[in-house]
Order: sequence, then C-alpha cells, then structure tokens
Amino acid sequence: MQPGRASTTALRVALRRAVHQVLDPPCVLCDPVAIPLLGSSFNFDAAREAHPVARAFRAWMAVRSRFAEDQLAAAISRGVTQYVILGAGLDTFAYRNPWAALRVFEVDFPATQQGKRAMLADSQIPIPQSLTFVPLDFEHQTLAEGLAGAGFDASQAAFFGWLGVVPYLTPAAFRTTVRAIAQFPAGTGVCFDYGVSPSTLGPLQLMAFNALARRVAAAGEPFRLFFTSGELERELRDAGFHHIRLHSANELNDLYFANRRDGFRLHSPGLGMLATAWI
Repeated sequence: MQPGRASTTALRVALRRAVHQVLDPPCVLCDPVAIPLLGSSFNFDAAREAHPVARAFRAWMAVRSRFAEDQLAAAISRGVTQYVILGAGLDTFAYRNPWAALRVFEVDFPATQQGKRAMLADSQIPIPQSLTFVPLDFEHQTLAEGLAGAGFDASQAAFFGWLGVVPYLTPAAFRTTVRAIAQFPAGTGVCFDYGVSPSTLGPLQLMAFNALARRVAAAGEPFRLFFTSGELERELRDAGFHHIRLHSANELNDLYFANRRDGFRLHSPGLGMLATAWI
C-alpha cells in the first residue's frame, strides 16, 4: 500500500459491492453509498461481470457484509452500542447507519484510511458524528491501545466486524487479534470471513481459488492463512470464545438467496466461509 491510497483489494471489493447494486436486483446488500463513494472510478464491463465466476465473487462480497450487519443488529438488540470495523477498507456501513445510539469505530492502516477519507471528501459524503476513525499500525500499537485512544469504552461489550482481512494475516497476527477481542466484556462478538484450506476444494473451486490467489498476490496482498473447521474452532476456543458458529455456503444460500430465479448465489463449498464467535 502507498501513502494516501486505499489498498488495491479494498478498491476491488468496493467495486463488486457497487456493481451488485446495478446488476443483481433484488440486492442482498442494499447499499446506496457504494456507487457514490467510488465516484468517477465506478465503471465495469457488463459482459465480464456476467461470467459465473464474477457473479459468484459478487455474491460473496454482498452476502458477507449483509450477514455481518445482521449479526450486528442482533447484538444491538441485546444492548451493544459499539461497533468496531477491523480493516474497514471502503466499507460503507457507518455512512448508512440506522441506529442513532450506535458508535462506529473504523480501524485500518493509516494509508488505507487516508485514501478513504480523500474519496469521501471527493464524493461529498459527510462523516457522521457517530463515526471515529482509528488509524492503527499494528507493528507499533495494540488494538486495545488504539481503541482506547479513540474513546472506545472497554468496560462495555462491543461487536467486531472483520471482513476481508483474515486470509491475509499470519497465524500470529490472527491469534493476537482474536485474543484481544476476547478480553472485552461478556456479550462481545465478532464476525469474520476466512479462507478454507485449498486441500478441501473440488477441481472447479480450486481453479477459481488459484486464479484469485494469483491476482491478489500480484497486487502485493497475498493469501497467507487458511483453516479447516476443526482448526478454527480450536483457535477460537483457545482464545476464550464460548459460543462459536461456522456458516457454510449452503446455510447462507438458504438465508439470502432462496427462491431467486437468476441463479445468483454462492458456490458450494465456496472459496470462503463466515464465522461468528461470542464471549
């Protein structure tokens, strides 16, 4: 990543969410900020986006954000008033947040955050008072320190959204983060996506995975971390989480893609899965 620029991966994810608003009605993730945020950068090749692999990636980007936001809504119904978005990238939740009492903390590398703030200014998207940016360099500051400096209340439970990050981490960085989250009070939860071990994929899924892995590696952000379901559950329990659920493509298809006639859905077993864990 370069100073003043969002990460290449963050831009690609944002573009897929924006294209979803145009090509996939009814939208799984209704996001009126997605296209304005990209401004003049929003353009796409309709023929290329019609390819089954492109549609599958688009479905994944949309559903993981929708699922995390649904889990957030459930946490709010139980009294949570703090939402921390780890590796926020170009996530748009804070700019369409329907809960006046919810405080949102966007945590990201300073360079990526600087680039996002420039895009927000260019697109004339106002920054809500409920949002706090937390520029954090994990090599020099812990998550707890960064949040404390931003006014986060560590005595209260919070919900953490952590999308599009875990596959790029080292095992040590993953463990440090989940253990940090597990130190917050009971009622705290986290939702994140993770890469399934390539050894568990079928031929077609493996082909798609290899193509994606080459692209992100060429952009300087290679995949590093994969889990089997058993490995991930052990990691989360060792960190201190008590209630853990791993959500498969089949489950997500039943929740969000049922009765669609356009074939827009996740591939099974898919290239990634979602996990939720609670203290």
